[in-house]
Amino acid sequence: MEGLTITRHGSASAGEYHAHVEGSDKIGRLTWVQKDNVRAAEHTLVPPELGGRGIAARLVDALVADAREHGFKVKPVCSYVVKAFEKHPEWAELKA
Repeated sequence: MEGLTITRHGSASAGEYHAHVEGSDKIGRLTWVQKDNVRAAEHTLVPPELGGRGIAARLVDALVADAREHGFKVKPVCSYVVKAFEKHPEWAELKA
C-alpha cells in the first residue's frame, strides 16, 4: 500500500509494530511479548477508519520479516496472526 510506513517500538521483552498511513493520525498496531527466542503476537488492532486496506497483513509481514532477519520464532496468539500463518505455509519454520 502506497503511503504506509511500518515502525518498530519496544524493548527486548515487549513491543509493537505501528502502521502509519499518510494523511491520517490513526495507527494500526501489532503488539508482542518475547520470552527466550519466541515472540508471541498478542493483538492486531486496526482502527475502522483504516480498515480494508491490508494494513493488518502488512503488520504481520513486518513481524515475519524480522523473525527471518533476527532468528526468532513467532507464536501466533492473536486470531488474525493465526489465520495469516494458516494462509502462508511457507512461514511454518518460523512458527513456535
